[in-house]
This record gives sequence, structure tokens and C-alpha cells, in this order.
Amino acid sequence: MYPKKRAWLALSDGTVVEGLSIGRQGTTGGELCFNTSMTGYQEIFTDPSYYGQLMMMTYPHIGNYGVSSRDDEHRKVMVAGVIVRAFSWEYSNPAADGSLQAYLQRQGVVGITGVDTRALVRHIRQKGVMNAVISSEIDDRDELVRMAREWADMDGLELASKVTREEAQTIASDGPYRVAALDYGIKQNIIRNLTDRGCSVRLFPAKTPFAEIAAWNPDGYFFSNGPGDPNPMDYALETVNGAKASGKPVFGICLGHQLLALSEGFAVKKMFVGHRGANHPVKNLETGLVEITTQNHGFAVDPDSVDPGKASVSHLNLNDGTVEGLRFTTFKGFSVQYHPEASPGPHDSRYLFDHFLDLIRA
Repeated sequence: MYPKKRAWLALSDGTVVEGLSIGRQGTTGGELCFNTSMTGYQEIFTDPSYYGQLMMMTYPHIGNYGVSSRDDEHRKVMVAGVIVRAFSWEYSNPAADGSLQAYLQRQGVVGITGVDTRALVRHIRQKGVMNAVISSEIDDRDELVRMAREWADMDGLELASKVTREEAQTIASDGPYRVAALDYGIKQNIIRNLTDRGCSVRLFPAKTPFAEIAAWNPDGYFFSNGPGDPNPMDYALETVNGAKASGKPVFGICLGHQLLALSEGFAVKKMFVGHRGANHPVKNLETGLVEITTQNHGFAVDPDSVDPGKASVSHLNLNDGTVEGLRFTTFKGFSVQYHPEASPGPHDSRYLFDHFLDLIRA
């Protein structure tokens, strides 16, 4: 039996709910976001794009199939805390390495269960994204709300340098293509999708000078996903501009997509409520086909700022009309806001990696 210790979730607007502690006992805080995926909780918790955020899962049963080391997207858990409706202390999966509870404890992650997550999602969708605090050691509600209000806001916060690797690393394959990948919080499955297609991938820390990257003589440049606001990332824009000027193919996903847009003078703004889940419909405007996509972003390219002389909108979100993809005309490159490498899925958009390789071969 596990101890039933009380815990609290306090939002910056004064909302406080009570539940039970999961993971490590303690106090944590961050921007409160939610994910609508039914599976893949381990991949979500280890996604560097969620660094510093509290992750609330809308699917009620979390932990029921345990955890497995092969499902990690990064070296450690990246979310600041976990909020679920019905936590599974035990798991049923012969392929699992252990329980989610032991995993969260080992990683030092504070969480809460027994919370009406769907009611909280409706609350956030009406009020907009906000900060929150989880605690299993402080029961003063006014104090918790004060802490939530004073937590650092994600708007204007540069976080990619917090999750990038410390030194360059080459992931070799037998193929002939060399891709320089800027690690702003790159997911393991992105690397896997590139190497599976015959790429030798060299991963560079976020602030690597472009001259050092170009000296490796890559056939193409990839700009990865990552956390935080892209607007303060001047160092990354210098790298993007170098890659564009090289004349070699350029591909960006999520934060990389936003950086490519910023480099062309387009605006990237904080969203009222971010897109996070494995069930977002996106229309490919070039083929007319609709893709079901996995998404994770709290910032988006302002459609009114897209200069048709520099880029065309290639993909559009069917829920709210936001920009999901750009095909650039001033250099050999394209980008998408969503995640074609999604693991466990869906896999509708994996063709984008093939398109990148087609540009490299050409």
C-alpha cells in the first residue's frame, strides 16, 4: 500500500484544489498546461519542450502500463510536475521496466492525483494559460496562490540553453548523408527518424558558432524543437541565417519552425492556450490532405506577419486556423509547427523527413 498524503494544486488566479501526492513529496511550480493524448505519458514527461511546465493529463488513467527506458525522449524527466485524475500505482505490462510511481520518485518529480483534470482544462481554456504550484508540504492556500503568481512567466523566457547538450556528438549510420542538427531540446525520435533514413547526424549544442557547424561539412541543417520563447534567442538566429546562406536544405520542427520564421522577419506570439496532444487535425494546403498530428507548443507564428514574397503557408490547423507549416522561397527550406516524429504516434506526417532527404539528394 502507498501512503495517502494530501497535496494541493494552486493556480495564479486563486483556484485551489486538493488531491493526493504522487512521485516525490515536495513543492514545485511552472506554467500549467494540458495534454489530450491517451497514451505516451512517458514520452510527454521526458520531452524537453515541456521543460519548466506543469503537465496535466486529460486522459484519466495514467501509469497503467508502467514505464520503459526505451520510451524516454531525453535523458531525464523534463516537466516540472505532474497532474492526473486517476493515478495507477500498479501497472500491467510485461514489457515495462517498473512503475510510474517509482520512476517519478527516482527522477524527483512532484505530482498530484485525484484532481478533476477536465474541469481544470475547461477553466484554462476560458481564462487562458497561467502559472500554478503543486505542493504536498505546504497547506496554506494563500501562500500557494502567492507562489503561483510570483512564478516566472514563460513569455520572454529563453530555455533552450537549459536543456541542450554540453558538447557535440555524432550519431553515425551507414548512409551517405550528413545532417547538422541544432539541439534546442531535440527528441530522441527525431534523431531516430533521421538515422533510419540513412543520415549521419551530428548534434550541436544550442550556442555553437555557425563556423564550427559548417566545418563538419553537412549536407543539410536541422533545427529542433525546444522549450521557452524563441524571441530572445538571438544566438540561434545567427545560426539560422548562416544555414540559410549556405544554400543547403534546411528543416525546422516546432521551436526550429519559429526560429526560421523569425529569421525572415515574421512575428511569433504567445498563444492564449497552447496546442498539446496527439489528435490535432492539420490540412496540407499543397496536397489537400488532412493529417492527424501530435503537437506541443505555446507560441505560434502570427499569420498576418507572413510575407508571401518570402514564404507560403503549407499547413493549417483545422481547429483554430493557426499556421502549422511554412515553405520558404528565399532559401531552400521548410518547417512545421507540429511533430512528425511523434512517438507513439500518429505517423501521418513522417513523409516530411523523406521530403528533407529528397532536398538533400537533389
